[in-house]
Amino acid sequence: MSNPSAAAFRPTPQVPEAARWTQLLVGVVCMIATANIQYAWTLFVPEIQESYGWSRASIQIAFTVFVLVQTWLAPIEGYFIDKFGPRLMVAFGALFIGAAWCINSQATTLMGFYVGAAVGGLGVGSIYATCINNALKWFPDRRGLAVGLTAGGYGAGSAATILPIAAMIESQGFQHTFLFFGLLQGSLAFIAAWFLRSPKAHEVKASQKLVQATRDYTLKEAMCTKLFWLMLVMFILVVTGGMMAVAQLGVIAKDLGVKEFKVDLHFFVMAALPLALMLDRIMNGISRPLFGWISDNIGREKTMVIAFTLEGIGIIALGYFGSNPYAFLILSGVVFLAWGEVYSLFSALAGDAFGTKHIGKIYGVLYTAKGIGALFVPIGNLMMEATGTWSTVLYTVAGMDLTAAFLAIMVLRPVLANHVATSRSLFSKETAAAGTQVPA
Repeated sequence: MSNPSAAAFRPTPQVPEAARWTQLLVGVVCMIATANIQYAWTLFVPEIQESYGWSRASIQIAFTVFVLVQTWLAPIEGYFIDKFGPRLMVAFGALFIGAAWCINSQATTLMGFYVGAAVGGLGVGSIYATCINNALKWFPDRRGLAVGLTAGGYGAGSAATILPIAAMIESQGFQHTFLFFGLLQGSLAFIAAWFLRSPKAHEVKASQKLVQATRDYTLKEAMCTKLFWLMLVMFILVVTGGMMAVAQLGVIAKDLGVKEFKVDLHFFVMAALPLALMLDRIMNGISRPLFGWISDNIGREKTMVIAFTLEGIGIIALGYFGSNPYAFLILSGVVFLAWGEVYSLFSALAGDAFGTKHIGKIYGVLYTAKGIGALFVPIGNLMMEATGTWSTVLYTVAGMDLTAAFLAIMVLRPVLANHVATSRSLFSKETAAAGTQVPA
């Protein structure tokens, strides 16, 4: 019979730092392998149009299909992540991202490309959700940073392969490029998948700086809380506003008269709009781990207030000062910096609030905010047509961001504190009922 007092003095197993950072690195590799499915698509569209003569709008429906499948199936993917673990889910996703571009390489009809987009959306969604999920589980003490680095791998993952893909399209055609990189990316993710695993209980440690729930919530229990719906509303506000701003950037640049302005940076000269879009990639990649790290140290709610306010003010300033090309570049960079962090902050907060046992399903439902936002983006075009000015869109977007910032400080903070207190009380009662004693 074991001695309880001896057990109390038994040393706590150390968290294996090398093991968990290796898991994070493998997750980032998987994300990099999937990034081109979304970010390199734009390179293929002109070639497809030239080859088949279809309108660009009809070809781009494939991209809409991809986004909707990737986001709206996230809750289902979350169920299978929680059931089968990261290894099988990423291997499954790898087969699908490889198959997606192989389908595109053989497609000769629009429906063929739509099918390829749907297959790619399923594959990317499976890998993206799994790697975010695994980062949340391995790093409860650094969730913001870990998820930010993982999401940043997806956001900036195409940077190294954009030029090779463009060169291969030019020299060997888009069909061969689809096939080659489809097999390459699918194989890379498939191999990496087998190095992934979920942590054991003794391999993780809670944050000493943040207030975190001690209880694992099921999806149904999470959806019965005020906190869940508040997070979903805030997520929709910010992600919709960000996508609207990005979608209208070209029109805004044209109306402000800076679209074709040549910016001389001494090392090279580039038009203001392409340079702003390049900044989007860079700032998006930086913002996710940066704001994630900040949130690990000062709290998710305070970081949300800072980021959402910065984005709102940046968008308003873009309306006033954007006619200066250098101000346009700086302010658009600020907007992109303050937008990309939503994918690290909300996922980290979900892990803090609802535990990680069922986080695949819970964050899967929250992630549908991106899909909901994508449906709202065309409203921005309607607003442009109705008012004849981009400023209506900008001020609407800024209002959405500032509303989210207000909710973060005035509503989210007390709701989260109350939720954590309730979860700890429930945890104490459940463990007492099970005949165990909660550590002091």
